[in-house]
Amino acid sequence: MKRKFAVLTKAKKAEVHEGNIPKTGANQVLIKQETCNICTTDYGQWLGLREHQPYPMAGGHEGAGVIIEKGENVREELQIGDHVALAHDYCGECDKCQKGKTSECSEAFNPFRDQNKDGYYGHFGFGNYNTKNANAVIKMNTDLPFSEAGFLEPLATVVSGLKKLRVKPMEKIVVIGAGTMGILNALAVKALGAEVFITEMLDKKINTANKAGLNVIDIKKDDPVDRIKSITNGEGVDAVILAVGNTKANDQALEIVKKIEGRILLFAAGHPPPEMNVDSNLIHYRKLELIGTYGADIKDFNEAAYLLNKGKVNVSKLLETTVPLNKIQEAYAKASTEGNYRVSVILQ
Repeated sequence: MKRKFAVLTKAKKAEVHEGNIPKTGANQVLIKQETCNICTTDYGQWLGLREHQPYPMAGGHEGAGVIIEKGENVREELQIGDHVALAHDYCGECDKCQKGKTSECSEAFNPFRDQNKDGYYGHFGFGNYNTKNANAVIKMNTDLPFSEAGFLEPLATVVSGLKKLRVKPMEKIVVIGAGTMGILNALAVKALGAEVFITEMLDKKINTANKAGLNVIDIKKDDPVDRIKSITNGEGVDAVILAVGNTKANDQALEIVKKIEGRILLFAAGHPPPEMNVDSNLIHYRKLELIGTYGADIKDFNEAAYLLNKGKVNVSKLLETTVPLNKIQEAYAKASTEGNYRVSVILQ
């Protein structure tokens, strides 16, 4: 049996190739993949903004589907017919994995370093069939649409960041930026019982955040610093999540967060690298915390699956559209359009 999969051969050029399906190993499962969502990394390479990533790239990692074959050593929890979504690969044996830091595993397959025997890089997420190590497969509810199950990976990165931020019920949190990851952060904060506000200037994103049930501050109408100070009686919020990477947002976070013992989570990267105009004395006297976050460990994936499976985080408003695999060029064009949310590639 052959499989079809999308491949980036150069900037602005996505093709559908065909190849053999790898044999399912003793610790692996074969997944009939139904959908894979296009993330920022994917369309960034398509746009030519990530030329440090190699070609040909058979990318995609926000996938979901059905197990159709399992190896003899695969855990009992996973059965043929189960709906699953994909976590990051990890070896499970190195020192980092043994400490639960699976995102720091150096032994796992690296899609930007390792090629398969046919010369492709990537996870083959945009393939209609995919063989995966069973330890990186998470069971999902059968009533959760596959395109929504594909939010497992981005939500896991949110879960990881919020743990570092130590969000507590009844706290006041501001998320700057109402893109996909900003709204995901806000929905997860809300699920933790905190009061959350999200700032945005694009009308489309404001409307989407409103539809998702969030408190939105339209910065075209209100100065976000003044508005937050008004809401908090001049004190500022307990924490700020930067879901956009730019200098203005970084500086704004320093004004929005409370004067003493405020926390700022730098969730998003920016290219070119943004600045943050803060000196060490300010951090010292304000007892300020600047917190970095990146990636997710397997425990974060399992917690993200719980949030999705139990309906505690509803991602349905974050799906822009669906596009079939044979129109992968169109899918990338839509995904990279400013203001758009996730485009889900239909693989079957």
